[in-house]
Amino acid sequence: MAVEIPYELFGEEEEEFRRAARAFVEKELAPHAEEWERAEAFPREVMRRVGELGFFGLKYPEKYGGQAEEGREAKGILADAVLTEELAGAGSGGVAASIGAQKDLFTLYLYRFGSEEQRQRWLPPALAGEIIGALAVTEPEAGSDVAAIKTRAERVEGGYLLRGTKVFITNGAWADAVVVAARTSPGPGHEGISLFLLEAGTPGFSRRRIRTLGWRTSQTGELVFEDCFVPEENLIGEEGRGFYYLVENFVWERLVMALGAVAGAERVYRSAKEYSLTREAFGRPVGKFQSWRHRFADLVTAIEEAKRLTYHVLRLYLAGQPCLKEAAMAKAYATEVAFLAADEALQVHGGYGYMMEYPVQRAWRDARLGPIGGGTSEIMREIVARSLSA
Repeated sequence: MAVEIPYELFGEEEEEFRRAARAFVEKELAPHAEEWERAEAFPREVMRRVGELGFFGLKYPEKYGGQAEEGREAKGILADAVLTEELAGAGSGGVAASIGAQKDLFTLYLYRFGSEEQRQRWLPPALAGEIIGALAVTEPEAGSDVAAIKTRAERVEGGYLLRGTKVFITNGAWADAVVVAARTSPGPGHEGISLFLLEAGTPGFSRRRIRTLGWRTSQTGELVFEDCFVPEENLIGEEGRGFYYLVENFVWERLVMALGAVAGAERVYRSAKEYSLTREAFGRPVGKFQSWRHRFADLVTAIEEAKRLTYHVLRLYLAGQPCLKEAAMAKAYATEVAFLAADEALQVHGGYGYMMEYPVQRAWRDARLGPIGGGTSEIMREIVARSLSA
């Protein structure tokens, strides 16, 4: 049965939560952004603090340590969407990405497809921020093309032996547990991909931190599996169904990326507009020149378009409607608009925008990953194009 979703997505309950989430971000995250960016890391205690506040569990049932009340699941999803938007104010894309990977990737796969025993064991500590999780899909030769993954899981007595390499894994360098996509049957294509839960410390499991252009605090990792034994009970869902699980969760992953991108674009636009009225050239503020007034007009129009498209997808998602195509549209458009906003913001700063002392350079670097991560813009367009010829 379809769920009736009002046009105004966020009511007073959501706005009250927004105020609480914003207060946390402004008091406990944003003031440390510069320090953490220089260190290219942030403390694990931050993840525990997010868990302590209940922010990891907004869309998960109370019986697993979450906050969602039975029968009010849509409210939990809306609160989670609000949190995603507010995390854009953290000042560090890596911090927001790490929190997002915990609440939207690792825990979501366990909740949706894991056994009851797996949920009871892993969700409470993950939602409390006591353990950190990651999702490992991308490989050196298989990024957006999930069906091309080569990591293998060979069945042996009592479980599987995992062999392969994963790259660009958010939280991968410090995760306590990882959901790994691996091939359990030979041959190319999407058939025969399965999901496994691999614990840190498993013999044969090694990882290293990858330095990145943006998201510098995100603990992005390369993971290597050399005959890692995974017990049979760590298979997530059914063997051979992993590709379908991934596709199902991609909708939410792309939706939250769009939500974060729009919120980030709005923030960087406001900052750029404010700066343009303080920087002078030829005796008047740069922002008073017609060229910049028109560029800002185009930018706010694009941001509004991206926001309306993204909220449309959120409504479809809440109503339980299929929205794979629409999520691809929103993810591609919103992340590209977010980078455009950051690029325009850097430009209006002139030479100062290119200096590391000014936060706008970080917004530019962080926004650049949007059209790449979670499925490239090219792949998003291919998803849309295929739907048109169906």
